[in-house]
Amino acid sequence: MSRYIISGGGTGGHIFPAISIANALREIEPECGILFIGAEGRMEMERVPAAGYEIVGLKVEGFDRKRLLRNVRVLRELWQSIGKAKKIMREFKPDVVVGVGGYASGAALKAAAALGIPILLQEQNGFAGVTNKLMAKQAEKICVAYEGMDKFFPKDKVILTGNPVRQNLTEGAAHRAEAYELFGLREDRPVLLIIGGSLGARTINESVIEALPRLKDSGVQVIWQTGRAYIEAARRSYEPYRCAEIVVTDFVSRMDLAYAIADLVISRAGASSISELCLLGKAAILVPSPNVAEDHQTHNAMALSTRGAAILVKDAEARERLIDTALETIGDKEKTMELSRNALTLAQRDSARRIAEEVIKLKGRRK
Repeated sequence: MSRYIISGGGTGGHIFPAISIANALREIEPECGILFIGAEGRMEMERVPAAGYEIVGLKVEGFDRKRLLRNVRVLRELWQSIGKAKKIMREFKPDVVVGVGGYASGAALKAAAALGIPILLQEQNGFAGVTNKLMAKQAEKICVAYEGMDKFFPKDKVILTGNPVRQNLTEGAAHRAEAYELFGLREDRPVLLIIGGSLGARTINESVIEALPRLKDSGVQVIWQTGRAYIEAARRSYEPYRCAEIVVTDFVSRMDLAYAIADLVISRAGASSISELCLLGKAAILVPSPNVAEDHQTHNAMALSTRGAAILVKDAEARERLIDTALETIGDKEKTMELSRNALTLAQRDSARRIAEEVIKLKGRRK
């Protein structure tokens, strides 16, 4: 029986691809054994078991670039975690170890390299993460979501597969009538979908709050996902402008239906979000978060905007430009259709299965 370890996490952008790869491996090899390695206290310790997989946590955290003395403890924990990861691998005996980025990925991949176990990396972003760059020499294959990633990785190891996306999203288009009914919206008016991730995006939310009077009078319908941290402030601000055309919620559980009726999407530029927008061919305005490592969301957004597949609005300019740009764009059908067509050309399909197939090819390459 084949056995695989998938390591990494920390954010949904790492966890979702990891679970998708595991699901694809199970589809190809139903009897295979799969074990996840994550970081204690991070969201993967809940999300992975909820998806039906076993996970072991390591005590690891990122380097503190502001308080350098704290890194003495970080390095000690990393060293201990590598030792624990080696013990896990000797007991589990994986054929291949997959790294998807995040704190725990580094320790697990270091352990795999020391034991001669084949490694496959999956890089979601247009700017390579620190762990994946450090482990590139030890990896057999590196699956990427964007062209030109050979500037970070050895060219002969790079395979363009795209990022796995939520499997039900593509089914929403067949249920548009249900979507309009769910959100209480009309079919004869355009829909603007505003999303900032499950936790929310401060700048996007503040831009919407300032523009509520204009949105109410625009004739555009709005689905506004605020995120849990911002829902109360959003509801207070929305109350004077309450109307059927603006739906305010902290979380959209049926994102497939929200995407199905969206004529334009405002979103952060996380790797998973961009992959979804391309696969669905959605016209989008991307507002990269400035609070991510290596400013990778700006690189993600530029990979689309330079090809006419999205509009990029800088976070610092969002309060002044974002909603006006959105209203102007959604009112221009030719523009939204052009963005949609160009986004579709960048879509990578069946990404999870293609990555899983590359993982399976590495069996038997133990050093």
